[in-house]
Amino acid sequence: MKPGTLFKIYILSALVYLPMLVFAEDWAWFAKPLLLPSIVAAVANSGHFPTRRLLVWALLFSWFGDMVLMFADKGESYFIVGLVLFLTAHILYIVLFVRQTHRWSFSGLFWLGLLAVAAYLIGMLYVLYPTLGGLKIPVTVYAVVISAMLLAAFHGSLAWEHRGKLYMLSGAVCFVLSDSLLALNKFKVPLPQASFWIMATYLAAQLLIAYGVLSLNKKQQAVAAPAAFS
Repeated sequence: MKPGTLFKIYILSALVYLPMLVFAEDWAWFAKPLLLPSIVAAVANSGHFPTRRLLVWALLFSWFGDMVLMFADKGESYFIVGLVLFLTAHILYIVLFVRQTHRWSFSGLFWLGLLAVAAYLIGMLYVLYPTLGGLKIPVTVYAVVISAMLLAAFHGSLAWEHRGKLYMLSGAVCFVLSDSLLALNKFKVPLPQASFWIMATYLAAQLLIAYGVLSLNKKQQAVAAPAAFS
């Protein structure tokens, strides 16, 4: 199946899944594992490019994390394992963004971005720390890594010339937003329709990053753009 078709399947699946979180949450639990395989297949079938394996593995670790976190209410160990799986996915994304960057730029914009990311990291940890209990260290490590992922994407957006950089940076921002909403909902205060907004930003993040990576590589010319991106 062509990557463009698989991207469309992913988008359609997400559009079916998200309303379930509001109107049929029990069904959404069973549907969650079916979301990422289509986008993994889209990348795997997109043809060879240097960072393809990194992207496939980042998506796979995210998928494994999705499934483990489905059982987070059964015990804290499930949450920690899910955290480690997503931590691995973010490290892979960092490596991917760095490898995708062929020229390095430390302009004034980069330092402004660094300050903004550092402010986010410090602010988020300041808000969460009083309620983290025994999870202070793992959550801090995770927050540092996802902040580094965002910074790597921002740095790349200053160096990449293709419009795919906008997709990748937007995806990184959506990922940070999704994880921030999840952390606030779990450790600070229950948020209205939290599951919907957490998953909406998460699914958007994976789509934007994957499509952005394909767009930045030569083989993207063989990938039919999904209608949403036309």
